[in-house]
Amino acid sequence: MSTIAAIQMTSGHVVEDNLAVARKLLREAKERGADIACLPENFSFIGLRDADKLAVAEADGDGPVQRFLSATARELKLWILGGSTVIKGDDAQRVTNTSLLIDADGRRVARYDKIHLFDVAIPGRNEQYLESRHVAPGDAIVLADTPSGGSECPFATTCAFPSCTANWWREARSGCRRRQRSPCRTGRAHWETLLRARAIENLCYVAAPAQSGTHTSGRETYGDTLIVDYWARC
Repeated sequence: MSTIAAIQMTSGHVVEDNLAVARKLLREAKERGADIACLPENFSFIGLRDADKLAVAEADGDGPVQRFLSATARELKLWILGGSTVIKGDDAQRVTNTSLLIDADGRRVARYDKIHLFDVAIPGRNEQYLESRHVAPGDAIVLADTPSGGSECPFATTCAFPSCTANWWREARSGCRRRQRSPCRTGRAHWETLLRARAIENLCYVAAPAQSGTHTSGRETYGDTLIVDYWARC
């Protein structure tokens, strides 16, 4: 039985600073016995403005974040899920929100581009977030074997909300470890409820690393990183 770590961060707008924090937390996860460590969505960068992600996006296959994930996994002999980082796409005005799974030899095992993007307007408040403005959606669900259980227990990533999960679960019902996230207001209302519900109804473990706190942009995220079993126990 493998040990999985879910890592919580408060990422900001300086990639190097975020990677330094991630390196420290990944090392701690390894020292505490983890075989797989899951970083949160946007672990490498949360810009001062949403459009800032265009300037730090990397070409697929190479860049500071991708080299960091590979080198750290190889150094620590640790599987790493790079919760998500931004990768250049075909459209110069939109990137992909991409999860990268790296094995303990530093090799990329899987890439998942987030399919269901987070567009929300809060009723009665002058508050909205439109991920699709600068992010292009993916078009494929991805599963990968990991040390957590081989082909009988694949690993996959997705977003937390009900509208985002229906197609994913139709493809990946058979016992997946799963990574989710949620911003602050919706996180406070839905985060734990959705995580526990998805674990129960699909009889699986859910690993949920998260962003937490106030970021350098002023944006707030909810946190509450947890791992849930299929009895909804943390």
